[in-house]
Amino acid sequence: MTRSLPRIVGVPGAVLMGLGSILGTGIFVSVGMAAGVTGPSVLLAVALGALVATFNGLSSAQLAASHPVSGGSYEYGYRYLSPALGFTAGWMFLCAKSASAATAALGFAGYVLSALGWGGSLARLTLALAAVGALTAVVAGGMSRSSRANAVIVTTTLLALAAFVVFGFRGALAGASEHLASPLQPSHGVPALLQATALMFVAYTGYGRIATLGEEIREPSRNIPKAIVTTLLVTMLVYVAVTFVALGHVGADGLARATRGAVAPLSVVAARFSRPEAVWLVALGAITAMLGVLLNLLLGLSRVVLAMARRGDLPRALGRLAAGHASPRSAVLAVGGFIALLTLSGSVRATWSFSAFSVLVYYALTNLAALRLPAESRLYPSVVPALGLVSCLGLAFWVEPRIWLTGLALIAAGLGWHALSRRRARAPTAPS
Repeated sequence: MTRSLPRIVGVPGAVLMGLGSILGTGIFVSVGMAAGVTGPSVLLAVALGALVATFNGLSSAQLAASHPVSGGSYEYGYRYLSPALGFTAGWMFLCAKSASAATAALGFAGYVLSALGWGGSLARLTLALAAVGALTAVVAGGMSRSSRANAVIVTTTLLALAAFVVFGFRGALAGASEHLASPLQPSHGVPALLQATALMFVAYTGYGRIATLGEEIREPSRNIPKAIVTTLLVTMLVYVAVTFVALGHVGADGLARATRGAVAPLSVVAARFSRPEAVWLVALGAITAMLGVLLNLLLGLSRVVLAMARRGDLPRALGRLAAGHASPRSAVLAVGGFIALLTLSGSVRATWSFSAFSVLVYYALTNLAALRLPAESRLYPSVVPALGLVSCLGLAFWVEPRIWLTGLALIAAGLGWHALSRRRARAPTAPS
């Protein structure tokens, strides 16, 4: 008999899990990458990314309320689409979010070294790998320990971002006429705006962690939609406010240069404020935010690995719960090891761009599954998942061609493994 994870997470804890997954790499790193792609219209990309995320968030909410189990869209794909599409959703989630976790680890190391005035790629890699190892140990200890650590991390991050906005708002208003003269006009062209929107969309997708933890949330049919909508609203307000302040001070080009140079763009912006303590507050918030993202991704990824292993799409040894800990320890350790391997690439831009393509494919399948929900299980009109599906497929191929070609190759490899494992499962056992 398959053991279930205990339902110990309420709405506040679920919202904090969502915020811990979102308020990290997206606001502290990816906004600078998007600014380098589309210029001042990055503010528009932030808004468009939020709109696409809203469609997907509502689709995830109604699917999770209807089928509240660990695994998220992997399980929804199996239930409402087909085994191959369900596997593809799970496979893309693992690829996308492992890349996001590696980005968070590298971003964490970048902000720590920037705050200390140190540099060097070896130091950044060493620190990033240490963070992956430490948080893997925390998550392996179970949900209660992870939830407490996440609450401290998210509270610190929100306070630091609030300080960034308060300290920098007046200066941003003064610089808006120079740096934000036409934020609604994509000065680098519509393709660049769409690529930036794809990069920013990934920055919102941490709300999906709430769905992947569905087996551990109390009263899931009521609490999961409430937690996802609350998480999205808070995140949108924070992203717009922080991006406005950053652009008002240094402009899109300055933000992009800061991202390329130190992987710590908001620290560079805070150095322009008249409050010297702002730099340290931003560095502290960024450090805790990256740790929060990494912790929550380890949680979400391990639960998807758990679901896939239970079904036989990954080695079944990864589907066992540790005795006395109510934790999928084998899955957590496997995920931590894979993230560490990706971290060795050392490239924030490559890992984040790959995450953008993979997560857009994942949410396209989420929306497709939501379209297949029976009428009595729908919380929102069918136009919501339809718009989400079109948006995801429309944005997925605006990342660099080498990235989406790599993504398609990984999908093909994953489906090959899936077909092989299914064939082996159906093969008759030879008589002894």
